[in-house]
Amino acid sequence: MTTWGIISTADINRLVIPPAQESPAIDLVAVASRTQERADEYAAKWGIPRAYGSYEALLADPEIECVYISLPNTMHTEWSIKSVEAGKHVLCEKPFTRNPDDVIAAWDAADRAGRILSEAFMWRHNPQTSRLRGLIDDGAIGEVRLIRSAFSYSLYDEDNIRLRPDVEGGALMDVGCYCVSGSRLAAGAEPVRVYGSAWYGPSGTDWVFTASLRFPGDVLATFDCGTALPNRDELEVVGSEGSLFLDDPWHAGTPVIELRREGGVERIEHEPANSYRLELENVGAAAAGEAELLLGRDDAMGQARTLEALHRSAQSGEPVSL
Repeated sequence: MTTWGIISTADINRLVIPPAQESPAIDLVAVASRTQERADEYAAKWGIPRAYGSYEALLADPEIECVYISLPNTMHTEWSIKSVEAGKHVLCEKPFTRNPDDVIAAWDAADRAGRILSEAFMWRHNPQTSRLRGLIDDGAIGEVRLIRSAFSYSLYDEDNIRLRPDVEGGALMDVGCYCVSGSRLAAGAEPVRVYGSAWYGPSGTDWVFTASLRFPGDVLATFDCGTALPNRDELEVVGSEGSLFLDDPWHAGTPVIELRREGGVERIEHEPANSYRLELENVGAAAAGEAELLLGRDDAMGQARTLEALHRSAQSGEPVSL
């Protein structure tokens, strides 16, 4: 069992705390906020034993081995570095960054400190996702030719942190990053050329974003995402002999992969599993030397380089080569 603390009282914590408390491998003992009053209130609400009125105070607790960071995007690098330098292993909420230099700085700091650092793409830990990759590797759909995905929802509060440009909000960073992750996983490679196009809403961030990506071997990918669209989430990998369709790829609430080939459709079902619990357990086990870390430096760098290129492309109106 590893002991954990949470840095920030962000809304995403509501999805992380219950599975953490249910896991026999996780001992969630502390939460930190910017004020003691807020930390005390939050700890009481969630049944967390220790409350710290600053992030530094939590990092000074010698009994805490790992931290989950759910701060705004622009604070990820700073506090990941401070955390590993304080001797903590880190699971940092996605997207870690769209700046490749930040990835280098943070993972170099983790390496120097001998600590684990991982980006929290919870969907990658779900058995449905590993099954998808396994089917591709087994040649279930022949050669991968096209990947398409979508992730969107409706949010029109311009003051919401997800829509604020000062903290690198916007559709691409919030939900499009899942589509980038899914495209990269399905292609089994990093993109060599991307093109992005955005509609920027009243808050100044991208409220709708579309993208096309080219991978080695002439594998193509397209996706759209938005914070001003209906709820949508799907991923399809199309090959020379069929396709794999996931109606719920990112949350896997009802995990089903449809293997679509000329002879019909085969439904490949899985028992539901909590992806947030699985990512916490993976980081904890890796910190204890009991498992391989699923998502480390290479994946974070691939994400950051692609997000940066797409952002730059949308602003310039030109394709970007990587």
